Amino acid sequence: MNLTENDLVFVTGATGLVGSHVVEECRKRNIPVRALARSSSSADFLKEWNVDIVTGDLTHAESLQKGVEGATVVVHCAAKVGDWGPVEDYRSVNVDGLETLLQAAEQNGTLKKFVHISSLGVYQARDHHGTDESEPPNKEGIDGYTLTKVESELKVLDHVKEKQLPAVVVRPGFVYGPRDRTVLPRIFEKLKSKQFAFLGSGEKLMNNVYVGNLIQVIFKAIENDDVIGERFNVTDGRLVSKKEFIDRIAELGSYPEPKKHVPLGVAKVLATVLEKVYRALGKTEAPILSSARIKFLGLNLDYSIEKAKKELDYDPQIDFQEGMQRTMNWFKEQGLT
Repeated sequence: MNLTENDLVFVTGATGLVGSHVVEECRKRNIPVRALARSSSSADFLKEWNVDIVTGDLTHAESLQKGVEGATVVVHCAAKVGDWGPVEDYRSVNVDGLETLLQAAEQNGTLKKFVHISSLGVYQARDHHGTDESEPPNKEGIDGYTLTKVESELKVLDHVKEKQLPAVVVRPGFVYGPRDRTVLPRIFEKLKSKQFAFLGSGEKLMNNVYVGNLIQVIFKAIENDDVIGERFNVTDGRLVSKKEFIDRIAELGSYPEPKKHVPLGVAKVLATVLEKVYRALGKTEAPILSSARIKFLGLNLDYSIEKAKKELDYDPQIDFQEGMQRTMNWFKEQGLT
């Protein structure tokens, strides 16, 4: 399909990192856009963009029904994220909420394309060296988030087969960019306090993707009618080591360059012990070391994006060095560094 001014794009998670950039791209293209935003979320910038805002979330069926009314495209970015907590808390949003959204979109009768933002976290938590989409997702997961991202992705593909849902699944790696309110601010705090430590040598690869590169894939997925039911890995193309990633943040933020290293084997043992203790005690916050943090900082996360390049003509335009420069410029402008 060719997106025009006659279309209407409904974006869930519109105040988040990815969703806000989808909305922004729609505005640049003069495509009507409607945004789902929680009442507790800061939606002031969406109001400044004159975006049609529906207040609600994935647990409120009425807001989803209102959101999809007349929409020709749905870009589903919303999710409960995190690396700790009861699986059911994640499932109620990421799986049950998705089912409600899918039913509303299908019943509305105007849908032409549904883009589901999944995650490279659906793969097994191990070292990856060029893993492509032929490898099935890991249905066991390492936490509530990764498990329910697998379940939600499979739900979308079931709807493709059973109800002819015109959907595409996009699997980004670690997304960074302006308006990130979650991971990078925590890294800043660790660097400021000199508490940051690499797990292992720091030379293993990230699965980094600048939000601008991801937006390119999302809109190509919308406009390509030959990729219904397909899944696409998305990264920057040039992956960087954990050390390059963190050192670049330290350099641009004028933070002390981290020198501490914890042997990976020791970190894995500590993570296993701490997770067991925290679960036994019913802790609501994640331990300082967990399986998710081992994955982020200790595993080699190299995934192939050849399928996206071939079938979506994906050509990453922003290299990590430039992407992180733009990201840190935004944080400085907001007084958040």
